[in-house]
Amino acid sequence: MSRGDGGFGDRDFGGGDYSGGDYDGPDPGDANLDAGEELPEGEGPVRAPEEAAEDAVLRHVLDAVRGGETPDVVPPTSSVAGFAEFLAVEAVLDKRWPETRIAPSLERIADLVELLGDPHRGYPVVHLTGTNGKTSTAWMVDALLTEIGLRTGRYTSPHLQSATERINIDNRPVTPERYVEVYRDVAPFVDLVDARHDTPLSKFEVLTAMGFAAFADAPVEAGVVEVGLGGTWDATNVVDGTVAVVTPIGVDHAEYLGSDVLGIAREKSGIIKPGAVAVLAAQEKAVAEVLIERCAAVGAQVAREGAEFGVREREIAVGGQRLVLQGLSGTYDEVFLSLHGEHQASNAALALAAVEALTGAGPKAPLDPDVVRAAFAAVRSPGRLERVAAGPDVATVLVDAAHNPHGARALAAALTTEFRFTRLVAVVAAMRDKDVRGILAELEPVVAEVVVSVTSSPRAMDPDELGALAVAVFGSERVSVEPELGQAIEQARELAEEEGASGAGVIVTGSVVTAGEARRLFGLEPA
Repeated sequence: MSRGDGGFGDRDFGGGDYSGGDYDGPDPGDANLDAGEELPEGEGPVRAPEEAAEDAVLRHVLDAVRGGETPDVVPPTSSVAGFAEFLAVEAVLDKRWPETRIAPSLERIADLVELLGDPHRGYPVVHLTGTNGKTSTAWMVDALLTEIGLRTGRYTSPHLQSATERINIDNRPVTPERYVEVYRDVAPFVDLVDARHDTPLSKFEVLTAMGFAAFADAPVEAGVVEVGLGGTWDATNVVDGTVAVVTPIGVDHAEYLGSDVLGIAREKSGIIKPGAVAVLAAQEKAVAEVLIERCAAVGAQVAREGAEFGVREREIAVGGQRLVLQGLSGTYDEVFLSLHGEHQASNAALALAAVEALTGAGPKAPLDPDVVRAAFAAVRSPGRLERVAAGPDVATVLVDAAHNPHGARALAAALTTEFRFTRLVAVVAAMRDKDVRGILAELEPVVAEVVVSVTSSPRAMDPDELGALAVAVFGSERVSVEPELGQAIEQARELAEEEGASGAGVIVTGSVVTAGEARRLFGLEPA
């Protein structure tokens, strides 16, 4: 493919040249492209910085389209040229700050959305933060609002397989072509903001503005917006959420948010704005006090799990669980939730209360119970205890994005109470900046063996280092190391099936990237 043939050679994708950041997500190819890098002597001419940057982007795109050991797959609804343009945009965006970098300022994103005409103010927003459960709860809120009949926009992060998953309209990711269109719309304004500030916009800030712009252009009638990292200083916090949802808070991203859970709670409480309704998951007492103090300070109404709403009854069922939910407007029985785990039941209660608060439902005007039942029965949450393979003659394979001890504890509980595996083997690939030993310790009681591996993320822990941690937790006889994720899953299936395929199971977990790459290996499309 020549530069002209691909449809992207003459495009100006904007964004300038900001190199040097690690990419936080699925493998972008050559993410850390150095526009000014000179080739070693004898390996070719020294390029001008702009030519080197362009060539690096084109190399990335061509390599991805041509394929490799883990090729990107052109979506069936996209042309090769259209997908190549999407990859080119991603390569340019990947040269900005990574998402794991947080700075205590909303000045840049506020400047950008103002230049765009404040697209985030054209629709009411349910804004979500917390340590675990945000994405699943966002999917449930979206499903309920859609079933009610509202057109929705959902912005979540990080993605499992493709950046297009982050911007959803009508419960569907935007296409790669639409992603490129939105980027082109905002790129001139991104350049203006970069010129005004000493520090350029981060990738996450640009993506956030793209999401808001896509929602306004649709237009949507309600937005569901998940915080990226923290709360107060997260780029999404330029929105004034009509409803602020706080899922359970624990310690995660300690290198960015600290290890003081009360400090983390104060940071996350910043999404609770004056006049909003705060829908709060059950929390540790001290954490709950921090959140209530914030509500009192800004005059927000409070709805607490276990008080104003919650799960009244829960029964494990085939393919999920059957619930009786106490909402803000009444009780909803015979609710089938097509997701596993007590934590997902709590997420369902949070989502129900959030939608009731957004729509103004009350005791005199509750939501239609049939609408609630239909939404929860159909809801999905990819990469969250998701079954990707099963059959009478093979081990069942599940993937889960648990990436901290709190999430691993919920995963272990669900595996124990809701599945009847006679032999369960884990495949774990994790990030080196996480509490990996804590994750392994939560999984140890429920799995027979663990196969450790690695993902394509630059932040991934070396498999030998991960193996050493696993040996310390499991003992050497229960640990295997396989650096290639696909081979690790196959090895785990063989280990699980040693006593027969019946009752054999494999759980692939450790990070969002792990879950996403496992989904891709099993041929699942981005969702």
